[in-house]
Amino acid sequence: MYGPIGPAFYGLRTTLLVLLSMALWRITRPEALKERDPAHLGRVLGLDRVPEVKTLRRKLTRLAAFGHGQRLGAELARQRVAQRGGLMGFLYVDGHVRVYHGARTIPKTHVARMRISLPATTDYWVNDQAGDPLFVVTAAANAGMVAMLPQVLGEIRQLIGERRITIVFDRGGWSPKLFKTLIDAGFDILTYRKGTTQRLSEERFVLRQAQLDGREVSFRLCEQEVSFLEGTLLLRQVTRLTDTGHQTPVLTSRRDLTDLEVAYRMFERWRQENFFKYMRQEFLLDALSDYQVEPDDPTRTVPNPQRRIADKEVRAARTEVARLEQAYGAAADTASQRHCPTMDAFKSAHEPLATALHTARAQLKTLMATRRELPKRVEVHDLSEGTVVKLATERKHLTNLIKMVAFQAESDLLALLRPHYARADDEGRTLLHELFHSAADLQVSDTDLTVTLAPLSSPHRTHAVKSICQLLNDTHTTFPGSLLQLRFAVHSPPVRGLAFPGPRPPCQPLPPPNPTAQPDNSSQA
Repeated sequence: MYGPIGPAFYGLRTTLLVLLSMALWRITRPEALKERDPAHLGRVLGLDRVPEVKTLRRKLTRLAAFGHGQRLGAELARQRVAQRGGLMGFLYVDGHVRVYHGARTIPKTHVARMRISLPATTDYWVNDQAGDPLFVVTAAANAGMVAMLPQVLGEIRQLIGERRITIVFDRGGWSPKLFKTLIDAGFDILTYRKGTTQRLSEERFVLRQAQLDGREVSFRLCEQEVSFLEGTLLLRQVTRLTDTGHQTPVLTSRRDLTDLEVAYRMFERWRQENFFKYMRQEFLLDALSDYQVEPDDPTRTVPNPQRRIADKEVRAARTEVARLEQAYGAAADTASQRHCPTMDAFKSAHEPLATALHTARAQLKTLMATRRELPKRVEVHDLSEGTVVKLATERKHLTNLIKMVAFQAESDLLALLRPHYARADDEGRTLLHELFHSAADLQVSDTDLTVTLAPLSSPHRTHAVKSICQLLNDTHTTFPGSLLQLRFAVHSPPVRGLAFPGPRPPCQPLPPPNPTAQPDNSSQA
């Protein structure tokens, strides 16, 4: 795909191995290489040292210049589908917002975790049924999920083929018209219902229990048929009742699943949210890979900010009119025949209030007419004084793919660890982090590269790592760029303490003290 990247000591293979190893070692930025011993890290790669920061950044820039990021992501996803095709029946799609704090003016979007609109870039990730990432797409100008789902599903169709896939997403993709389009295109949908719905009687809910994916699942559910688009779209609605009385309606086009399976797959969407949180904390997913910008489409339309200001003024005027109408109506209701025997007398008594009401209504009418003349959307060049730019995406997309592969490697090792470690679901990734940072001896022969790891912090962890080593040896993997077969082993733990196997040696008597010897104060010093 890339070919040679020029005559250099650090070539394409070495550069990618460095970036992937940095992700596994949690060296989240190239600048962090300054804090590590370059010779120690280089030995893992078979070199005398790892590249310097400026060298690694130049390599990233050269790779980004090819513009093959999307193609590389598609090829990686195609290999992942070939390996784990059974986990592609349900695919989770969600957007992740990367907040930008620089000096450039870029489009804003709503950041749900902060509950505020900030300059940011939106990436849409597709994760498989186990929550592992499949591929990522960067949205143009922070397009919403309704606009991005057709593009994302087009790439999914190229990867999966003609098999029917269930797409799971949140309320950001709510659109009955989009639902019908996706169903007609051969996809099934699973999402939350958006908007106000009629509360169901708690007597209609039934307790459902089953074991799914090795877990005991229990929900109180109620199922019914709902229609949209004037009856042309019929969907199943499965509503869950929580212990606090909250009702969560879920919509799906799947007719072959039980109501419990529908609710379980929908709420498993939180695996993707946990994936985002883990990637932000461990892999620094939101970090910028560079500060470069590229020209944006100046004819792209955005919501008119003047219209937003006009909407705010109209809302304030309506609130004032409603307040005055309420006060005027209350005055009319409480007026008595003794004080105001006629309507003219009432108007004369409340003339200031009536004048304020007429003025507020006239002002509201004027504001609505002014807002009507403002266009809802304007071209972005009309709002920018200089050149319209956006953050460069190619280098960031490339680093995202490398971090995605690192996460997939962790997940695959975790799958190997799970049968040999009782607390793999709780501590499995922590054990792998300890393993990645563990010391090791490297022995090179004519045919093999033997990696003998130091024992871990506890015997049961060391035993689990030995099992992983045996499984990895069975794969007969060769070190990249060589014919050396990788073999893994673990050193025996050292004997500590006074207890050791075998007969105890006889006690030797201490030598008699020498009165002429000078005292040794080196230990005190």
